[in-house]
Amino acid sequence: EVQLVESGGGLVQAGESLRLSCTPSGVPFDAYAIGWFRQAPGKEREGVACLSTASGSTREADSVKGRFTISTDHAQKTVYLQMNSLTPEDTAVYYCAAAQLSVIMIWDVPGAWPYWGQGTQVTVFS
Repeated sequence: EVQLVESGGGLVQAGESLRLSCTPSGVPFDAYAIGWFRQAPGKEREGVACLSTASGSTREADSVKGRFTISTDHAQKTVYLQMNSLTPEDTAVYYCAAAQLSVIMIWDVPGAWPYWGQGTQVTVFS
């Protein structure tokens, strides 16, 4: 059974930082893609960033480039999303997702990811 456990969400002021964690199980950690998505109220789920645990290559949405960084700790089998310079527009439920490496080509399509975590709330106030 595939499980993705997210943590690290919270309530922060604009300009502050948060780090989200995603620990997958039931998939080969070193041969999968891990992605972060977010969904704000009334909006569609959108891709934030993804990473190939095999090669370390990453993708980020234009809206977060320069502010968010996705990384991995192979020893801990965890993928992180470091979020800096947060703004109220970043407020959303953030989801971790897992898929085979081929998803990288269409990483920002939520339907391409078969496995999802439960989500963690990030709220940024001004």
